[in-house]
Amino acid sequence: MIDKRILIEKCYDLRKKSHSVVFANGCFDLLHKGHIDLLSAAANLGEYLIVGLNSDSSVRRLKGPDRPIQKQEVRKKNLLKLEFVKDVFIFDEDTPLNLINILKPKFLVKGGDYKSEEIVGYKEVRSWGGVVKTVKLTPGFSTTISINKKRL
Repeated sequence: MIDKRILIEKCYDLRKKSHSVVFANGCFDLLHKGHIDLLSAAANLGEYLIVGLNSDSSVRRLKGPDRPIQKQEVRKKNLLKLEFVKDVFIFDEDTPLNLINILKPKFLVKGGDYKSEEIVGYKEVRSWGGVVKTVKLTPGFSTTISINKKRL
């Protein structure tokens, strides 16, 4: 796992060079086309995409005791295989707000099932001149729906 101090320094250096840091987050339990489309669209907004990844314990609190399906290190490795994902940082809180405040991304990105104003970090990102974007969901792709279908 990348050290938080190194990531903070990297973001600072990128901003000094006028490069845009982009931040997206989630559980990414079973990486699918919808996730890849979302992260690809996020990466196209700037030069450096950082993914905040919910830890295993965070996913359990948010999604229930049967989740995650894959351990956090597997989920992280899968995300890093995507050429446009530059770094993945695992966080243990229920939301990535602390990480967002530390990294100060230019762009904060979530799926279109959220309204911008509902996204954790909306006020904070806007306060330093950043942009909060939603990306249209890819129809037919949902980890929760896929898992529930398998259980029937």
